[in-house]
Amino acid sequence: MVVEQTRKTALELLDALTPEQRAKATAPFDTPDHREWTYLPGDRPGVQLTELTAEQEQHVHRLLELACSERGAADALGPMAAEIVLRDLPDVGATGGWQGTVVGERYFLRILGDPSGRDPWAWRLNGHHLALHVTVVGDQVSFVPNFIGSNPAEVRQGPYAGRRFLAAEQDLGFQLLHALDSGQREVAVFSTEAPDDILTRRDPVADSSLLHRGIAYGDLQDSQRDLFTRLLDQYVGRASQPIAEQAWANLRDQGLDQLTFAWAGALQPGAGHYYSITGPTFLAEYDNTQSDANHIHSVWRDVDNDWGQDLLAAHYAAHR
Repeated sequence: MVVEQTRKTALELLDALTPEQRAKATAPFDTPDHREWTYLPGDRPGVQLTELTAEQEQHVHRLLELACSERGAADALGPMAAEIVLRDLPDVGATGGWQGTVVGERYFLRILGDPSGRDPWAWRLNGHHLALHVTVVGDQVSFVPNFIGSNPAEVRQGPYAGRRFLAAEQDLGFQLLHALDSGQREVAVFSTEAPDDILTRRDPVADSSLLHRGIAYGDLQDSQRDLFTRLLDQYVGRASQPIAEQAWANLRDQGLDQLTFAWAGALQPGAGHYYSITGPTFLAEYDNTQSDANHIHSVWRDVDNDWGQDLLAAHYAAHR
């Protein structure tokens, strides 16, 4: 169901674009830069959100609603809200209103391939601190790589003071860390100094060997496992229910006991800290070190299925 709705919405969006907008927004699925991405400021391939009318923008929101959970969609829009705070810009509202705005200039929509056919296709929303990549292959969807960041992480002054972005990613990480006994913590904490960014950076192919193993889910007590699962769901739960359920099924098939949690940096909020969750193919990273530990980078990736690699391999094997 979600695949057909996503296909329908993408086609409605394309139909609503002007020829000039459509030329910017579309590219072949096999375009050479398909897997190039970044979370740094700067231009991206695609049509800028600032160019979209209110009607066109609603189709983008619908794509977000189909790919993301309600919480995931709010988190995905969070980087734009943080840009408003950081740059003291006029508020564009919780649901957008990007046309003609400075915020809208910093984010780009792109559709790769032809949603009207049966071949694989994808859509992506990229900009500063945001990289959503949704790949559709047959009746299945890949939701990774998925990057969400925020500067600031917590608004400390002004009319938005007290607002936090990606709060549960931080809070649950500390809760799990503090739930470990001293022996477990010695296994989990690999450094007293946090790295200055996520270790996998923005490479097209994630290298899980860069990450530290830490303590395994299988070596935790039940209450600790509950915290681990809740933290894990902050990443998997960014996706809409059908996509998240498949991701959870894949994790269980591989064995939750093989997942590990690793930590570096400060043991209390307020100073730089980092953690990662890794499994046979799953990885998530969280880093909050910049701007006096008030600047978050977080990512969910799948070593085998970023960009729908596994889905594409099966598709092409079946259609030789």
